[in-house]
Amino acid sequence: MDNLAKCKANYTTLTPLTFLMRAASCYSNRTSIIHDGTRFTWSQTHHRCLRLASSLRSLNIAKNDVVSVLAPNIPAMYEMHFAVPMAGAVLNTINTRLDAKNIATILRHSEAKVFFVDYEYVSKARDALRMLIGDNLQKGGKPTEQYYKSLPLVIVIDDINSPTGIRLGELEYEQMVHHGNPNYVPEEIQDEWAPIALNYTSGTTSEPKGVVYSHRGAYLSTLSLILGWEMGSEPVYLWTLPMFHCNGWTFTWGVAARGGTNVCLRNTAACDIYRNIAFHNVTHMCCAPIVFNIILEAKPSERCLIKSPVQILTGGAPPPASLLEKIESLGFHVTHAYGLTEATGPALVCEWQQKWNQLPKQEQAQLKARQGVSVLTLADVDVKNLDTMESVPRDGKTMGEIVLKGSGIMMGYYKNPEETSKVFNNGWFSTGDVGVIHPDGYLEIKDRSKDVIISGGENISSVEVESVLYRHPSVLEAAVVAMPHPRWGESPCAFVSLKKNNSSGTAKDVTESDIIAYCRKNMSPFMVPKMVKFMEELPKTSTGKIQKFELRVKAKAFVVSENLQSKNKKSSQVNHNIGGYSNEQVLAVSRL
Repeated sequence: MDNLAKCKANYTTLTPLTFLMRAASCYSNRTSIIHDGTRFTWSQTHHRCLRLASSLRSLNIAKNDVVSVLAPNIPAMYEMHFAVPMAGAVLNTINTRLDAKNIATILRHSEAKVFFVDYEYVSKARDALRMLIGDNLQKGGKPTEQYYKSLPLVIVIDDINSPTGIRLGELEYEQMVHHGNPNYVPEEIQDEWAPIALNYTSGTTSEPKGVVYSHRGAYLSTLSLILGWEMGSEPVYLWTLPMFHCNGWTFTWGVAARGGTNVCLRNTAACDIYRNIAFHNVTHMCCAPIVFNIILEAKPSERCLIKSPVQILTGGAPPPASLLEKIESLGFHVTHAYGLTEATGPALVCEWQQKWNQLPKQEQAQLKARQGVSVLTLADVDVKNLDTMESVPRDGKTMGEIVLKGSGIMMGYYKNPEETSKVFNNGWFSTGDVGVIHPDGYLEIKDRSKDVIISGGENISSVEVESVLYRHPSVLEAAVVAMPHPRWGESPCAFVSLKKNNSSGTAKDVTESDIIAYCRKNMSPFMVPKMVKFMEELPKTSTGKIQKFELRVKAKAFVVSENLQSKNKKSSQVNHNIGGYSNEQVLAVSRL
């Protein structure tokens, strides 16, 4: 068989872009996107993506250039998952919950050439751009015309249903689509190892790491998830999971692969969730366990009868058994998954076995809370002793580190070979999570060696929060661990010891409110500790290392009580002047 060779007929590059082309051909008149009063078919979505890709190319976007976007779950965010790689570029979806400083860090590190910004986030984007300009001035640079051209080109995404007119520069998303060529021929993906997406982790260090996905990895991970979750044909998928989370756990591409319908949600509010489920007969949705509470806490006036089961894929901190029972009694069917950015989203899914239906509800909930078995993309998953690289016994008790290998694992960390080499060990990817394997082969996480706190689906680095606390002039020591939270599942709890007054030798007069207020000024809101406990001295080992295990035990007993009301704030006015720079200078940022 040595004379059998690859040719264009029997070998093609694996890329999720083929899912959209197939959807436009096979399901051209099916509804692809619903967003309030806006509806598109797959044929229309395909043409809109071609137009946008064409416009990006006209802006001199070249192969492997990074295109960043700061937006909620709206049609534009979905379309860019296809249009950006169609232009040969790499999509970088930015967490909308980050503060301006973190956004500026991502824009700087990624060297983004274009920055799409939803109208609601123009103010935050303006602050991030101001920081980029300020960094250059602090280094002795001058605000020259050439410097402004090196900044990302800003394109505002206005409300597609009710345009606001808000701008930051000259360009707007729908104008880009309108002026693009519907007959544009997408850039041919010749190498399936080429990058398709760049996603930044919240990680365990002060600087986020850029995780690079390949076309091949994205394609195979998408197939794995729609098979592992048993997503049938014509699903109606409700976007309660942010598309900036690992590209929507690949379902941005997966819904196209199944010829389904994307129901976009700008805000994850109870009334919107129930209304869209009822009006559009939603069949599938993904979310962090926090969304369960949003659904359960809905007012009677916000609720709608769920006529047919809605499949929920959830990840993050395992939902308590009582919470699972409550949510499933409303008509939802929950499947638990485990993943991380570096594995293109979910890597394990707790596949349900029919024999478990005979078990009591409490036992079923305990089984559902396990992380499960590997998706098909993975060649292997194991729990190992990293010192010996030996597998732990499958007894559900012996702990080790969860390691993965397969085509869904990232290409590596962008511009960070040192960190990349640290996580790729002996042919395995080290997750940093500690777990066990049960006799039936199902994995269960027992601890997080990286001290990552999962709050409402967001990964919070305890190290990053601690670094801010240590900058407070009165803080001597700080340690941050997870504590239970009735709404977010987990939230940060800070333990601090204070510096002594030189004169009296007593701790400085600082309150919990002072520390929390300081944190609010220096980090993203979701990272702020919900509770601060003062200690004379933090517990330490003989070598001086803080014993977080003791602090976790204490934190588990704490109870958070807070107002769960939230207000939806919309930008009503935008200042086009960035940090004192002229409008002419700002327009240079967005000039064609």
